[in-house]
Amino acid sequence: MTALKERLRADLTEAMRARDGLRTRTLRLALTAITNEEVAGSQARELSDDEVVQILGREAKKRREAATAFDDADRPEQAAEERAEGEVLAEYLPAQLTDEELSALVATAITEAGATGPKQMGQVMKLVTPQVAGRAEGRRVADEVRRQLAG
Repeated sequence: MTALKERLRADLTEAMRARDGLRTRTLRLALTAITNEEVAGSQARELSDDEVVQILGREAKKRREAATAFDDADRPEQAAEERAEGEVLAEYLPAQLTDEELSALVATAITEAGATGPKQMGQVMKLVTPQVAGRAEGRRVADEVRRQLAG
C-alpha cells in the first residue's frame, strides 16, 4: 500500500474517533475513488502515490466545480460545504504553483521547444505538463501557454 493511501486511512480512523463528520465523509469519498480506480479495468492493481495524487486532484476539482454551481444556484450552505471538503483534500495535494512559478516554467518550455506562435502550443504543453503534474490545473497551464505564445 502506498504511503499516501496509508496516511488517508490513518487520518480517516482519527477523524472517526474525533467524530469529525466533514473530514470522515471527505476521506471516505476519496478512498472510495482510489479503490474504484484500483479495481477498474481487467485486473486490480495497486496505485502509486502519483496516481493517488491525480485522483485527489480530480476530486478536489469536482468540489470546486460543485461549489461554483451551488453559488450560481444561490445555495451558499452547500457551496460552503463543498469548499470545506475541497480544503480537506488540498491537505493531501502538493502545493499549487504560484502564477510567477507557472509563468517561469512555461517561458522555459517555450524556449526549449523553440515555439514562436500558438500553433506550437501542443509541443509546449508536452514539456510543461509533466513538470506541473498535480501542482496546477491543466486549464490554468493552457491559458498561460496561450498567453505567452500570443504575446
